[in-house]
Amino acid sequence: MRLDDLDPSKNVRDHGSGGGGRGFGGGGGGGLGLLLSFLPMLLGRKMGCGTILLIGGAALAFMYFGGGASMLTGGGGSQSAGSGNAVAYDTAEERFAGQVLSSTEQTWSKLFRANGSNYQPTTLNFYQGGVSSNGCGSASSAAGPFYCPADQGIYLDTSFFNELETKMGAKGDFAKAYVIAHEVGHHIQNLSGTADQVRQAQGRASKAEGNGLQVRMELQADCYAGVWAAQNADRMEAGDVEEGLTAAHAIGDDTLMRGAGQRPVESMFTHGTSEQRMAWLKKGMQTGDPAACDTFASGAVF
Repeated sequence: MRLDDLDPSKNVRDHGSGGGGRGFGGGGGGGLGLLLSFLPMLLGRKMGCGTILLIGGAALAFMYFGGGASMLTGGGGSQSAGSGNAVAYDTAEERFAGQVLSSTEQTWSKLFRANGSNYQPTTLNFYQGGVSSNGCGSASSAAGPFYCPADQGIYLDTSFFNELETKMGAKGDFAKAYVIAHEVGHHIQNLSGTADQVRQAQGRASKAEGNGLQVRMELQADCYAGVWAAQNADRMEAGDVEEGLTAAHAIGDDTLMRGAGQRPVESMFTHGTSEQRMAWLKKGMQTGDPAACDTFASGAVF
């Protein structure tokens, strides 16, 4: 994806090393290994709206909708979101992430204006190892990127990009961009009020019904990521679509559960199957229209 001509977003903070490490420690496999080890437990939790994505999605939702408490870590990072420094963009990965964020800001500002409203951008928070967010508790990089609606911030340890490529087989710059665009999709849900509506509905729902609502949240964020891509078709390069679909397939609930040695159980899904995630990302890419991303409509196909 061609983003070199874009200045990175200024809505970024760098928290450096949080010192929280990778949670339970030990046991090789890094963040992905930890996620897969705890996936059955995580998928069994009732979740709400607007969390995260990617490494298999369930991890951050466990922290996020458990009341903002510490997630996979027993404690978490040592720095708060409020103590972040001015971003230096001192790595190529951070600069790329900032350029993606800048592109999403331009895209969603245009789409919001078309509907007579102003877009309020999210803040991208870089960290290493662990971090404490304002409102969503402490997080370890083992959980992957996530969005915290309480401070309207996206949190990212860019070492996740390496895991995305080496452990999940999702290579390429567009796979990385999809990660960020999905989290921005959760920000759109927060701004539009969808996240609050879903959280309220989940409070009245059974665990299985709540999981089903969470699936629709995640699939909508995938579709919004596709809308962003479609709105920037002139920046897309050969192979980008395939890179995005490969990443979406890699983080489907059924694929992750099989990878963890578990039999996929639909009632425990919280992010959707690989087929569903690919389909909604593709729908956003094909239409370029946020209105096409109504995963809550009675006629929505799952």
